[in-house]
Amino acid sequence: MQWATRDERPDLPDIPPSDVWPEYSLHGDDIDALWLRLLDAVPQFQSVCWDEDSGAVVAEAYAFPCWWDGTDDGLGPGVVATMADAVARIDVGLPANTLCALVGVVAPAARGRGLAAEVLRQMRRVAAANEFDALIAPVRPSWKARYPLFPIAEYMTWRRADGLLFDPWMRTHERLGARMGPPLPRSLRITGSVAEWEAWTGLPLPVSGTYVFPDGLAPLDVDRDIDRGEYWEPNVWFIHRW
Repeated sequence: MQWATRDERPDLPDIPPSDVWPEYSLHGDDIDALWLRLLDAVPQFQSVCWDEDSGAVVAEAYAFPCWWDGTDDGLGPGVVATMADAVARIDVGLPANTLCALVGVVAPAARGRGLAAEVLRQMRRVAAANEFDALIAPVRPSWKARYPLFPIAEYMTWRRADGLLFDPWMRTHERLGARMGPPLPRSLRITGSVAEWEAWTGLPLPVSGTYVFPDGLAPLDVDRDIDRGEYWEPNVWFIHRW
């Protein structure tokens, strides 16, 4: 496997988001415009991994430079807020001192080969190469959708009998030496019409109320009187230092 940053290998294709993420998660209120702005502005902080034998792209690591004061209180209230601040700083030429993980992607055909941890290691390498001393990550817990009714502040404390974190993706961060920070119960907002949410989830939403839905990390609030569904995706901050 070979890694490069996107400014070094802009020719390699992206892994289609639809191969990795549930449909609803592709419709965040503000994240799409911020994502495209950051990818265009800082390709040197995005990474791609390919199989040297087949040439296939097997993983990607998306991250962006930001400013962090080093305290838990200084961490943003969510991934969108952190992205918006980073874009504002880039626009006026203010410095960065920290790399913030955005998304780690492993192609479906390449899963089970330890690439998830390699994605994080690559983000850390990029951060270190740019003389940052920390990587912060608003982590989307991989098993939270199995327990959507539990608050993220409670879920993040669950541990297995061996003492390791219960959630596999959170556990990967911890095994690499990251420290768990505060919860982000409202990291990313997704709103849409009732018809849009029915299409995104494949679930009829016949009345106003609170719903759990496939792949949702938290409940969805539906108000048919104003034709709106609102969902807040929870995350958990993790801090990597070296």
